[in-house]
Amino acid sequence: MTASDAFLTAFFAIPAGTSTGQSNGKRYTVSRTELAGGKSLKLVADELGGGDYISLNLYLTRNNGALLRPCEMSVQKVTDFVVGWRSDP
Repeated sequence: MTASDAFLTAFFAIPAGTSTGQSNGKRYTVSRTELAGGKSLKLVADELGGGDYISLNLYLTRNNGALLRPCEMSVQKVTDFVVGWRSDP
């Protein structure tokens, strides 16, 4: 699936590396990693004190745009997480 502009804006607002914050009323530790010179990106989040888990890959391609590939979960779940993300100050 091609990632929406709203998703991309929210995704790139998440700092690279590991940080904490919240999404949709739950607190998480999130790691955003850039690979292949920034053309491939991975995001993994673990709920603090709970069992929720988020994992996705984002591929920035010349011909097909930004391709969103959730890892064994729905596009809606990862989109809601990323768009709802608020980093701790």
